[in-house]
Amino acid sequence: MQRSILRRMACNIRLPVLENQLTCPICLEVFKDPVMLQCGHSYCRDCLWGLMKESHIHLLCPVCRQEVDYSSSPPNVTLKHLIETLQILSEEQTTAETCPNHNNPLCLYCEQDQEVICGLCGTIGDHRQHPVTPLTSVYSRMKEEVSALMTELQKERGGLEEQISKLTNNKTRILNESDVFQRLICKEFRELQRYIAEEEAHFLKLVSTKATELINSIEIQLQQRNEILSIVQDKEKQLENLGNENHLHFIQVRHRPSCLCQPPLPRCADTSYSAVSFKPGFRQDDIKLTVWKRLHRRILPTPEVLKLDPLTAHPLLELSRGDTVVKCKSLAGRRGSNPEGFENSSCVLATRGFSTGKHYWEVIVGAKQKWRIGVVKGTVSRKGKMIRSPEAGAWLIGLKEGRYYEAFTSPSVYLPIQTRPQRIGIFLNYERGELTFYNADSPDELIPLYTFRAEFHGKLYPVLDVCWQERGTNPQPLMLPMSAAIKAP
Repeated sequence: MQRSILRRMACNIRLPVLENQLTCPICLEVFKDPVMLQCGHSYCRDCLWGLMKESHIHLLCPVCRQEVDYSSSPPNVTLKHLIETLQILSEEQTTAETCPNHNNPLCLYCEQDQEVICGLCGTIGDHRQHPVTPLTSVYSRMKEEVSALMTELQKERGGLEEQISKLTNNKTRILNESDVFQRLICKEFRELQRYIAEEEAHFLKLVSTKATELINSIEIQLQQRNEILSIVQDKEKQLENLGNENHLHFIQVRHRPSCLCQPPLPRCADTSYSAVSFKPGFRQDDIKLTVWKRLHRRILPTPEVLKLDPLTAHPLLELSRGDTVVKCKSLAGRRGSNPEGFENSSCVLATRGFSTGKHYWEVIVGAKQKWRIGVVKGTVSRKGKMIRSPEAGAWLIGLKEGRYYEAFTSPSVYLPIQTRPQRIGIFLNYERGELTFYNADSPDELIPLYTFRAEFHGKLYPVLDVCWQERGTNPQPLMLPMSAAIKAP
């Protein structure tokens, strides 16, 4: 406590002033080992001892001249500790807190030069007329600045820790998703490898079967040729024996009806040879393309089993076979209109719509001369004539006059389809924005016909447009395959 008080005092009082107050009256130097007399005055022990030796009998205090007893003068411990403390403070101020120019305590702060100075520096030194501030005020201000900086750093640290946490969570999520995708990729490639192995076995079987057929045919020919060869060899031997007979016997035998010299009549008179080429039924260059086409069909989603919605059908359309077949009916069979049905277009929608994912379904068009199929938005107008264009929410292809295929874009696009398909496959990839039509007649491969590309919104419904019957030329129905009729790839 005493040292703390002294330190505060030393901050306000110059050390030389204190040293004058702590000077021995005899030697005029700072007390060394001070002792206190009965009168209350203090002296250095050595100085008082020398004074007592000179007086011989009685010792008088040099300050108050009062007679005192030296033997009863105790050490002044408090004064000794005070002197020691002041010496420590003096050393600290000399080394760290003293102005190097004026040897005064550093107690001011120059705002212009941003230096700690003493009072003389601010009045007569290099920093005169500069704005100065007491160190206590500067200390408080800087403490506030450090506190504000600390708050900002803590806030920044909190933000960084939050970002690190989010990045760590993101890393964990990516690792988990990566593991899931890796497992899915392994699964998909195992499936593809199984498909490839099956296709490889299929082609190897074709080659083996064709080779077996050809080899069996050649074996039969070999057997026939060997039988003829045996007959020819027997005849040759008989004729050779006949040639060794005498003249008379030779002539007699030669003119007999059953003479051995008559040409043999084998079962297969055609002994000509023609090489057989090995043709397995496909070219080597077609293997990859054929396998790709088959894989394309196999990797598509399982065909959807759809049904038609009678509530959306035009009044002159007739649905049958569990709402999977639609065709036009006579005017006499016209039924009442439905609020959800088409009024001016010969259309009907499927009961299911799609707003996400991948979907594949097929429509049997058969020999129908005119038709239109595809998808439409659920919000497409059903009361007026349906506008057949992607801008109006309809993505359709169709056939007219039994030979002209077109995609209903703006303007329509002619489709150069050579082989007339009986079954149309439709593949919708909603997120990718693709609607592709295929010739699905072959159970092994799909032949692309046309692809729409758009950004889909809302629910899309498969639609069948049977097109109005003209003088009985377009009576055939359109059909959705039932589950038993759809062949699994």
